[in-house]
Amino acid sequence: MALKLFNTMGKKLQEFVPLQEGFCGFYGCGPTVYNYAHIGNLRAYVFLDTLDRTLTFLGYKKKHVMNITDIGHLTGDADDGEDKMLKTAKERQQSVLDIAKFYTDAFFNDIDRLNILRPDVVCKATDHVPEMIELIKKIEENGHTYMAGGNLYYDVSTYPDYGKLANLNLDDLQAGAGKRKVVVVDQNKRNPQDFVLWFTKSKFEEQALVWDSPWGKGYPGWHIECSAMSMKYLGKHFDIHTGGIDHVPVHHTNEIAQSEGSFSAEDRAQGPWVNYWLHNAFLVIEGATKMSKSSGNFLTLQSLVDKGYDPLDYRYFLLGAHYRSPANFSWNSMDSAKNSRASLVKRAAKVVQAAGGAEVAEKSGVSAEFTGKTAEYLQKFTAAMENDLGTPAALGVLQTAIKDESVPAEQTLALMAKMDSVLGLKLVESAKESLKNAPAAQISSGGGHEGDPEAAEIDALVAERTAAKKAKDFAKADKIRDELSARGIVIVDTPSGVVWKRN
Repeated sequence: MALKLFNTMGKKLQEFVPLQEGFCGFYGCGPTVYNYAHIGNLRAYVFLDTLDRTLTFLGYKKKHVMNITDIGHLTGDADDGEDKMLKTAKERQQSVLDIAKFYTDAFFNDIDRLNILRPDVVCKATDHVPEMIELIKKIEENGHTYMAGGNLYYDVSTYPDYGKLANLNLDDLQAGAGKRKVVVVDQNKRNPQDFVLWFTKSKFEEQALVWDSPWGKGYPGWHIECSAMSMKYLGKHFDIHTGGIDHVPVHHTNEIAQSEGSFSAEDRAQGPWVNYWLHNAFLVIEGATKMSKSSGNFLTLQSLVDKGYDPLDYRYFLLGAHYRSPANFSWNSMDSAKNSRASLVKRAAKVVQAAGGAEVAEKSGVSAEFTGKTAEYLQKFTAAMENDLGTPAALGVLQTAIKDESVPAEQTLALMAKMDSVLGLKLVESAKESLKNAPAAQISSGGGHEGDPEAAEIDALVAERTAAKKAKDFAKADKIRDELSARGIVIVDTPSGVVWKRN
């Protein structure tokens, strides 16, 4: 089987064929750092992390690029409203750069708590204005722009394929706009869908960050940032671009128009700017509305932590829904996710314990050889992930495999670690922590067994097993463990040494 992904461009499931065999270059739209990310925003990054981890799991080398928008994003995606960064800076009476740094740090703190891998390249818009200017020059040279009111606009009527991602028809859009009597906020636009490539002081006279350009001192529009930065790090043609479904009709549609609008005839002959477009669905509140800062249902990751949830409970909740399906958030659903993850960790702890404890868990990597039932489980897990990143089915395979007591614990432990390299739930680490925090057990040093006539005998067997393991006589160690297990004695390896307790 091969990796298949649902491509928003064309709206169908397609086999993934990278431009370069064995390598995937992909770009994910990052945050606009004017406020804390809400948990709806964070869904996009868990999805992006799942893609990142799956590519590595399937043997691809990859380059994952993500932007940080610290200039140019207005409160409306279509060039209307205030500048988001400037608005927050005024409210907080701080500089735009101070605001950007604070919320960038807060974003990555959330990312780390959710066990999301850092992208290979994180690029800030403010560091790439020269690249944006050069790209705009190419777009202008190709006849796609006009100046009006001091700003440089992209004329969407000059790009025949405008709207192809969202399956929009430009003529219908403009006709519909007339019928609905839509008020165009920016009177300088020739078409309602036109968008700004470069703003000057005629738009915002007190803009905090401005740069010299051929069109006057000003700053770039939001859409041009992603095109310029993705091209710098991934080239004019790359494999995958991701984002939330709200990016489809405006932001990603405009990115395609301006990126391919900068192409030479030779560039166009080599294919589209991006081959695969992947979009995650919204997080919705009680099935009613998407989460947003403006709607008043704004929850941060810290909001969940303050209510007693672990960030990984939220990750588990998200993995339980396919990325293209709305995730219905409620406190009941979070309770269910918390309980389900706790049950999974409990089973993982039993596997770690049965496999020989923390010492074995430390050595259990993701490069083990799998045969028999573990190979079958791994094949089913792989098939689930290859089917458009099917995390709900993959979770089901993991839960079945971890309960299968017919498989030796050491093999289950290795399999669990392999699967969790994709799911990112920190199962081995959480299992070890669970064992460490388990109710106090009896220690094999011989102390703490007063009034227990069997204690000395058990201590001797535990010590004998420890010596066998040190001598690498694992057959003998396993035999002793099994003998003790048959008597209801559980052995646990802890950072403080070997402990045992009655089951």
